[in-house]
Amino acid sequence: MRGSGSGGRTRVKTARGRKVGSTKWLERQLNDPYVRRAKAEGYRSRAAYKLLELDERFSLLRGVNYVVDLGIAPGGWSQVVRRRASGAKIVGIDLLPTDPIDGVEILLMDFMADEAPGQLREALGGQADLILSDMAANTVGHPQTDHLRTMGLVEAGLEFAVEMLRPGGAYVAKVLAGGADNALVATLKRHFTTVKHAKPPASRKGSSEWYVVAQGYKGREGGTDRS
Repeated sequence: MRGSGSGGRTRVKTARGRKVGSTKWLERQLNDPYVRRAKAEGYRSRAAYKLLELDERFSLLRGVNYVVDLGIAPGGWSQVVRRRASGAKIVGIDLLPTDPIDGVEILLMDFMADEAPGQLREALGGQADLILSDMAANTVGHPQTDHLRTMGLVEAGLEFAVEMLRPGGAYVAKVLAGGADNALVATLKRHFTTVKHAKPPASRKGSSEWYVVAQGYKGREGGTDRS
């Protein structure tokens, strides 16, 4: 199935029935230092290091007590929260089944369902300090359509954040290349004191993903549009 290439790089031989794209993906996984590190350190996915790197830069997990993880599967981000804020109440939601994580309540449902925000609110039992969203819409291969669908999730997450965050809280969401559009950035700035875009080193260079990091939630009154 595989052999060693130059410099210790693992090369995967194309197997009967395996597509070329699948072979390239497998080869990339086998040679990805973040994948190897995640396996060694007990994280479920390399995505854990994206949150770790964002936390190093923005101190997202300092002093948090209530955290919501939108799009939790496979659970790497909630694992990070558990390790860095061990006493925090964490609630996650995803359409995909997620193996249990000690100390994390997981809802198996679509965040876009009408009843989802209410169930998340009830499960959390308090105002959130931090809302994380690593959600991304299934891509169709058309950049503009993919961007619009993912931005729809970002906007839905923001609406939820405005309802759930305590003053001073933060909202972090995955966006695609180009970041949040001007209208969404304006809305974020109305509700948060700082809004920045970041691409953590763990995001693959060829990936179009970025993250928008909004901190210092002003509260519902502070974010009211009085124009």
